[in-house]
Amino acid sequence: MTSRQPFPKICVALGLPRSETLLAQACQELGNGESFLELRLDYLPAPERGVAAIRTILEKHPQATILATCRRHHNAGRFEGSVERELEILNAAIDAGAQAVDLEIETAEAAAAGAAQLRTRAKLVLSWHNFDTTPNLDPVLRRLTRHSADAYKLAAAARKPSDVGRLLAIGKKHPKLPLILLAMGEMGFASRVLSPAYHGLFTYASPCSVAGTAAGQVSAHLLREQYRIDRLTRKCKVFCVVADPVRHSLSPAIHNRAFQTLRIDAVYFPMLVATGQLRDFMKLAAEMELSGFSVTLPHKQRVMRYLDVIDPLARRIGAVNTVWHKAGKWRGTNTDAAAVIKPLEKRMRIRGCRVLIAGAGGAARAAAFALHDAGAQLSVTGRNQETIRMLARATGAEALSRTEAEAREFDALVHATPVGMYPHVNDCFFNRRIPAELVFDMVYNPMETLLLQRAKEQGSAVVSGIEMFIEQAVAQFELWTGESAPRTAMERAAVAALEHQNAASAIK
Repeated sequence: MTSRQPFPKICVALGLPRSETLLAQACQELGNGESFLELRLDYLPAPERGVAAIRTILEKHPQATILATCRRHHNAGRFEGSVERELEILNAAIDAGAQAVDLEIETAEAAAAGAAQLRTRAKLVLSWHNFDTTPNLDPVLRRLTRHSADAYKLAAAARKPSDVGRLLAIGKKHPKLPLILLAMGEMGFASRVLSPAYHGLFTYASPCSVAGTAAGQVSAHLLREQYRIDRLTRKCKVFCVVADPVRHSLSPAIHNRAFQTLRIDAVYFPMLVATGQLRDFMKLAAEMELSGFSVTLPHKQRVMRYLDVIDPLARRIGAVNTVWHKAGKWRGTNTDAAAVIKPLEKRMRIRGCRVLIAGAGGAARAAAFALHDAGAQLSVTGRNQETIRMLARATGAEALSRTEAEAREFDALVHATPVGMYPHVNDCFFNRRIPAELVFDMVYNPMETLLLQRAKEQGSAVVSGIEMFIEQAVAQFELWTGESAPRTAMERAAVAALEHQNAASAIK
């Protein structure tokens, strides 16, 4: 990479304790089609061995771009040596063929001449990190830009959603500066996807088969294939799913596949929003001009207080799972309700049927109101008898304890609690018999829950939660885009994502 060539958009960060493993992993990534690697020499007990690895890597893959980093212990790295020794190692890395080096701002301030000399020989990335919080970033940028560099990296821990927005806003505010912008941690994941579209030079990814060097990193393959960051423009529409936890959500896989299938310039990512952070998230949503977002546990009811318009059914249900922005207003609806009805209608005539709903949260309320409107005879059960009685009164249902419910017989059961959801796959809401001829489990991960396994064993018909999940997602997609959803592509993406998660879990 000459000084005139731009950085590739994805840099795979490799930090490994043995030079042999570092070399093998680097060659594996390059063999998989990657072209840009960061080698964290400070992870090695003897960084000089990493310098030798750079030479070998470039002999085998001369088109590769290597960024060498040897971060000192004082700056949250692993190198215990002096500033002078760090500069010596980075110069040696350049001698071995590294086209770029990363130098932390603290070292540049302590040895300005040495930093300037590095830049005469390779591209210089001047970096600043805060692993605790995201402070006011304007003074940080002024501090960095006092020194000449080819890129300025700001990486800060995201403790609340708006931290992500403040970091990405730096790119919009200074579009001509060569910036690398990263909000670290799971809450900051959006920055790893959106940074290149927000004037960032590149983003960092983890290797395909070993751990990354920072929390929140995902593989380059995922960034390209699922999030399509090579193709996103600065005008792309931005969507997300808001949840806690959110890591195992299938929504990014299916919505991004749908965008890709219809060639829509849009992206959808998981956004971790802890209890009590919804107000802060709405601030982020406004700043980033989100086009819409999905809402799931534990926010379906709380989000309503932050919306300008809520459709009548969602207001009756008391829960929203779909939000979009139109004509300057945040609008909410509930696509869960119709998504409950459609799978059941394929298997039974709902009017007059005896249906038991397990649960009293947002999903259970959607099911209860939808089934009430469809003419079912409803009963509800759950762990919290007070909330069960409230739901029963609102929908004209009968409130039952679990013991009472197990003693009855129903035409259908709709399970609407998180019991049995990954990773708690050995849990089941009913301890004994399952009192229904048809068992519909809203839990979709795993596709066959313990509840469904037991239902099959006793001869009941079953409906996997994946059917409802696809139905509600199709409705969301069509509401957001005005296009007919590519249902088949979305179904395949959901199944593939579940299979991948299960395979990964089995390896662990």
